[in-house]
Amino acid sequence: MGADEARISVLIVDDHRAFAEALGMALGHEPDLDVVAVTADGESAVEVAQERQPDVVLVDLQMPGIDGLETARRIRAASKESAVVVLTGAEDELSLGRAIQAGARGFLRKTAAVEDLAEAVRAAHRGEPLNAHDEIESALRRLRRLRARDDDIAQRFDRLTPRELQILQLLADGGTPDEIAGRLEVSRNTLRTHIQNILMKLGLHSKLDAIVAGIRHGRVHTVNVSDTDDAKPDLTPASDGGAEAS
Repeated sequence: MGADEARISVLIVDDHRAFAEALGMALGHEPDLDVVAVTADGESAVEVAQERQPDVVLVDLQMPGIDGLETARRIRAASKESAVVVLTGAEDELSLGRAIQAGARGFLRKTAAVEDLAEAVRAAHRGEPLNAHDEIESALRRLRRLRARDDDIAQRFDRLTPRELQILQLLADGGTPDEIAGRLEVSRNTLRTHIQNILMKLGLHSKLDAIVAGIRHGRVHTVNVSDTDDAKPDLTPASDGGAEAS
């Protein structure tokens, strides 16, 4: 290998410092690779990428703070010529799709041999995808289907009555059926009917699915355990325009 400028500069981003340092040392032994920095979080990685403009960035998918996908997006914005490769402990088709949409060249397991990781760096630098075309297309199709369903569920929340939204919030707050029925002054059967209507309108199969969807779309709010009674939601019955049957 000739001059340093012919070498591929690499930035490694992983909160597992021992792994990152070991990977940096291993890749540093490759004659055509130059590990310019190792960082443990996304925020510092974006700063380093903006300053050093590395050819290739290896980013761990799961990190505290901003995760690998958001880090990839920010690095692509801060250092447009940098190719990003997402590293993960377990392959997941949806994560592959999200990585591609975040601007990454592809997805690679952290357990891959050093030779494979080094070749992935070279391929990414050449502008080549790291995953098979069919694999990428399948991941993107699945992601589009899930997002379309998610958008549909978001619109379905508009079908819920104030009473049904209140019940969903009380379920998210951890209220038992007996507690919720007592606070709203309705029978257990009436409460059960409300819950069935909620699931039917949302097209979901369980109370947990409905709660998770409600949180994701901002229709259900979580309350910290340390919050005082003043922060608790209003438990008085909500009116749907008529008296509640018991």
